[in-house]
Formats: sequence, structure tokens, C-alpha cells
Amino acid sequence: MTREHTSSPGNGAPPRRRAAHRKAAGFHGQIAEVDLRLLRVFRTVAEHGGFAAAEVALGKSKSSISIDISALENRLGLRLCMRGRSGFALTAEGRMVMEATNTLFSDIARFQQRINEASGTLSGRFCLYVPDNIQIHGETALVRAIEIFTTRHPGVFLDIRSASSREVEFAVLNGQASAGIMLNPRHLPDMHATPLFREELHLFCGMRHPLFSMPEAEITPEVLSRHRMIEVSGAASSPMWEGIRPRLTFAAAAENVDSRALLILSGSYVGFLPEPFAQPLLRDGLLRRITLGGLELVTGFHFIARPSPETGLMIDIFRRILEEAC
Repeated sequence: MTREHTSSPGNGAPPRRRAAHRKAAGFHGQIAEVDLRLLRVFRTVAEHGGFAAAEVALGKSKSSISIDISALENRLGLRLCMRGRSGFALTAEGRMVMEATNTLFSDIARFQQRINEASGTLSGRFCLYVPDNIQIHGETALVRAIEIFTTRHPGVFLDIRSASSREVEFAVLNGQASAGIMLNPRHLPDMHATPLFREELHLFCGMRHPLFSMPEAEITPEVLSRHRMIEVSGAASSPMWEGIRPRLTFAAAAENVDSRALLILSGSYVGFLPEPFAQPLLRDGLLRRITLGGLELVTGFHFIARPSPETGLMIDIFRRILEEAC
């Protein structure tokens, strides 16, 4: 009977190689400020769905973001995301780290709030999203509230970002913003809205438009209906507008004031602009206001927030100051 001999270190044959499975060493040591910074970058990238989409939110280039993510992966010993031609996606480990990161920052914010309550001193980060071009309204309750808030609570790091109304609402809903300022928000669960100030919109055409040199008395709703209009948000209204609107031809859309002005200045469209924004262009002869018997639209800015245990105190204080300033 022949025996089979297996190779072993003792008989001179080289040992069999076992499949090597490298196990991540895990996270060691204390969490440092640099770790928190890298985790904030990772969370923003994950929320935006990729490096390119996160560039504006982070104010960093894709290469700089990539360096930060690689540094975090090295620090944790984990592959957090797949990136390349196939697109961006979190790995299973990345999803776990994302969940842990959200918990960590919630705990930090909750700790700050408890300390604030105990000491009577407000500190932490307050991220406020505001609409593009809100500064055209000059000295508003918001400007006065920022002055009062920062004077009374110098320990708060105030982070203000501008965005479209849709982006403001999204940032508040997903917790990216502590609070926001937007035009006529929707009624959503857990969303608190405080009215601030109104905005009046008037109808304008550019110097290249056929209506620019037409006598005012000849511009009627019927004449206006023959020209291309820029769509108007459903949040803006007036009794006169409701009667005219069904007869008009809407042929373009622009989400913010700058884009609307660009379309109007082209001479191809008629559209509504806030009076303070239009004034310099009127003075330069680039725009003409079409009065159409006193037609104007009115909309309103609101302070919106979705309070949580981590941000509730800061939001309440800022809202009270806004109400003082109104």
C-alpha cells in the first residue's frame, strides 16, 4: 500500500502558500481635528454623489478632494468609495463610515448644545443658506439680525452660503443647513417658517426688444401675449396677474434673478425682476419697465428651519432675533 506524502517544512519541501487575506487594522488613537475635517469632506462628497458635485459645496478642486478622501481611507484602513469611469459609489464599508460619521457629528452638536445650555454661552457652527441676490434688498431684517446675533454670540462660527430657492430648501431638509431664507416655502412636516419681508416684482423688457420703444398706452395684455415671456414662480401673485396670466406665452425659465436678467437683456423675452435689482440697468438705459396699468407681483421671504436636538437652541435664538429686527 503506497502512502501519499504531503509536503511539510520538516521534509525539505517548500510549505504550501495559504491565500493571504489582509485585514484592515482599524482605527487607533484619538480623533483629532484633522480627522473631523476629513470626515466632513467625506460626508459632503457622499451627500452630493461624487467629487465633481461636491466641488462648489466644499470650495475645493476635485484633486484636492481626492487627496482628502485618500488620506481618510489611509487613516481608517478602509476603502470608502469607488471612483472612476464607472462613476462614484460608496463601498459597504463607506456606507458604514457614513452612518457612523452622521452619528458622530450629531453627538458633537448635541454635546455643544448641552454645554451651551449649562453655561448660557452659545457656540458651534450655524450654517445659513440664503437666496442668490438677496443683498439687493439692502438693509433688511436679515442684515440687522446677523449683526445682533454675531454681537451677542461671538463664539458661534457663522457660515452663510447662497443658493437657489430649491437648493436652500433641500439643504435645510437634509440637515446640510442649520436654517435658510427662501421665497414662500412649501408646508412640509417639521419645517418651521417665519415670514420676514416682501419682495415686489415689476415687468421689464430689454433695449433690443420690440416693446422697448412702443408707447405705454399701446402695450395692452393682448399685445403682451404676442411676445415671449419668462415663467413666473407660483409663489408670486397679484389679483391683476391672475387675470392676465392665462393669456400669455411662456417660452423660457430662469431660476435666479441673474439668469432672468440675462434673458431679458437679450431682447428676446419679457420678464419680472425685483425693483432694486433692475434700478442700475434702468439708469443705464438697458431696461424699460412696462407698467401695464400698475401690474406688479408680490412674494415673501421666510426664515425656514427644521429644528433638531443638536440645532434647536441656536435656531430658536436666531429666529427670536429676526423677529426683533423685523
